[in-house]
Amino acid sequence: MKNMLLAPPQTCGDCPIRHRAICSKCEQDELAVLETLKSYKDYERGETIVWAEEPLTHLGTLVSGVASLNRTLEDGRCQIVGLMLPSDFIGRPKRNSVAHDVVAATDLTLCRFEKPVFEKLLSNSPALLSRLLTMTSDDLDAARDWMLLLGRKTAREKVAGFLSMLVRRNIQHDGMPSGRGIELSLPLTRSDLANYIGLTIETTSRQFTQLKQDGIIELTSQRDIHIPNLANLFREASEPDIALNG
Repeated sequence: MKNMLLAPPQTCGDCPIRHRAICSKCEQDELAVLETLKSYKDYERGETIVWAEEPLTHLGTLVSGVASLNRTLEDGRCQIVGLMLPSDFIGRPKRNSVAHDVVAATDLTLCRFEKPVFEKLLSNSPALLSRLLTMTSDDLDAARDWMLLLGRKTAREKVAGFLSMLVRRNIQHDGMPSGRGIELSLPLTRSDLANYIGLTIETTSRQFTQLKQDGIIELTSQRDIHIPNLANLFREASEPDIALNG
């Protein structure tokens, strides 16, 4: 496996996820400390970042790319139980391991800290602690929403709900687009997406085709999607237009 430590591509102040990552509430003096302690590491698609129940040596934030949280069943089947997008935090302070394998779903870059070092920083930084609590609460809300999607929604609602989740993350981080539409790039293959939302790949592909035929989405490539009207997408997912209402 190719695990190369990268020279930092930018300072903390210039980081593309600076204003939504765990360090988003830090003042300049705290950022200066983080700058001296961080390191960057690249992972290629398919590489495991953290193994479940293995000793956790580093904590970190996704700078770019997507990671999946995987659970392997006793018969060898692997289920994707969560996704991590840029600015999401990997690992839990004060815990020696994580419950799921964390795997690079795409090529990605991780900004990381040695676990004992970060835990010491956390104990002395109200800004870091406050942001971690907010992010943990957001993760809990997202997990509850995903339980509803998997347990109660139709196949069409599941696919639309997944796209809706990506839209909401984009809006949360980048603000509303100037028009009523938005461009998305799917972070997973169709096979991995089907695994994630609990459908077969045939059913997943069929729902994409039907959403396209009904004008809900436009497929510009296998992975790139244009959504011309966000309200229509939220309606198909049986979700409120909270992203449109601020």
